[in-house]
Amino acid sequence: MKFYVASSFKNKDHVRYVSEQLRNQGYIHTYDWTVNERASSLKELREIGQKEKEAVMEADVLIVILPAGKGSHIEYGIALGLGKTIYLYSEDEQVNDFETTSTFYHLSGVEKCIGTFDELVASVIARGEESKNVY
Repeated sequence: MKFYVASSFKNKDHVRYVSEQLRNQGYIHTYDWTVNERASSLKELREIGQKEKEAVMEADVLIVILPAGKGSHIEYGIALGLGKTIYLYSEDEQVNDFETTSTFYHLSGVEKCIGTFDELVASVIARGEESKNVY
């Protein structure tokens, strides 16, 4: 199964951890944006954006680690529009706080994962195993 992990730069280490755990299970990471430095020109932004868009489109699942920035939410929208399975991770119940949550966090196809990063990884793997057994 192919995956892409979206989040903000401040969550880079968490993104790397989740990605490594999934790769160790044989999953394919479509693009690792954490190897990039912050873009310093519009040209670099465009190039990175194109790679990220293609990675989301190629992935079977999108994992969004909150808090996430505007780019992550655009990637979320692309995945949602393409009908991809989305794992929305929050370490606490803030994702369900009516005052701050997003309408789009609660649509079908969005799997909310609240807890530890290991629990997130276990959810993705369990769902991947389920989809293998469907075919």
